[in-house]
Amino acid sequence: QGRILEKTGLCSQITFGRYVRQGRKLGLDPKLFIQDLQFNKVPVRVYQPKATSDEPRRGILFFHGGGWVFGSLDTYEKVCRYLSRESDSVVVSVQYRLAPEHKYPAAYEDCLNATQHFLQHLEHYGVDPARVVVCGDSAGGNLAAAVSQTLAGRSDFPKLRAQILIYPGLQALDFNLPSYQQNRGVPLLFRERAAFFALLYLNGDALHMQEVLEGSHIPPDLRLKYRKWVSPDNIPEEFKVRGVKPLGPTDFIAEVYETVKRFCEPNLCPLLAEDSVVHQLPESFILTCEYDVLRDDGLLYKKRLEDNGVRVTWYHLEDGFHGIISLYDYCGFSFPSGKRGLDSVVNFLKSL
Repeated sequence: QGRILEKTGLCSQITFGRYVRQGRKLGLDPKLFIQDLQFNKVPVRVYQPKATSDEPRRGILFFHGGGWVFGSLDTYEKVCRYLSRESDSVVVSVQYRLAPEHKYPAAYEDCLNATQHFLQHLEHYGVDPARVVVCGDSAGGNLAAAVSQTLAGRSDFPKLRAQILIYPGLQALDFNLPSYQQNRGVPLLFRERAAFFALLYLNGDALHMQEVLEGSHIPPDLRLKYRKWVSPDNIPEEFKVRGVKPLGPTDFIAEVYETVKRFCEPNLCPLLAEDSVVHQLPESFILTCEYDVLRDDGLLYKKRLEDNGVRVTWYHLEDGFHGIISLYDYCGFSFPSGKRGLDSVVNFLKSL
């Protein structure tokens, strides 16, 4: 499949996909000041409530989803306006560089640089240094988790108050976890696409996608090492009732590992961070969807955070599918469970 995409012109497919997803330009918002700026050379869009406030507001750094390949400030305009208005917070939406043109760690570095800049200039935006949150959906949830881990041990910046991870993708070791098997053909994210996007972000191409899907890309000793964190054994039983078959290990292929070994870096796969980092993380909100290949990434991270004494608020959309939040009021159609998910985020924000 990766080769088909190359033959039919991968770039033209991605360009078309970006065009389709670009979102419509919205008019002015009566309740918000909205401005496009640059933080550390990274384009951002800042949303500030117009109403005066007696105290400094919450600040939210928002990293959009789209498999590190798609998505823009415009695509997530409605979501960010909603978060800013409904939670009365200053929202900074970050336009990080996209793959395959810009490979890992470009997106991560842009998100980190924009976050650090914001943390150094909070008073300029009327933001309370004790209430800054990182938030993202899908690939953006991956970036939020990575930024949160990087800043966890730092004393030169205000500590993050919380992280909000909306159906995040957090590992690329095992594409055969229960949720990958159960939801392999469920839109908006097929199992193949999950591996495809991870490879585009890592290497700028999707060579070896088949081997990665089968699990031949990780050496047995590393698989064993990470088994305590990435394993169906850590998924609650009620999530396995929809048909899961235990899969035997496939043969390890060393040359494939050579091309993807950075999948073991926590900045790319935050689920693999050491306990010493995880236990320093801020209060967390994790949203998962039942019909989502990435469901188990969220469940596994929830367990890791809880095992390390981090407070977790978990919201599970029983009828949700991947990408449902980004479809909030999208081109005139919306899903009730997407609105519920978004409101669960707003309620969590208001509790901080």
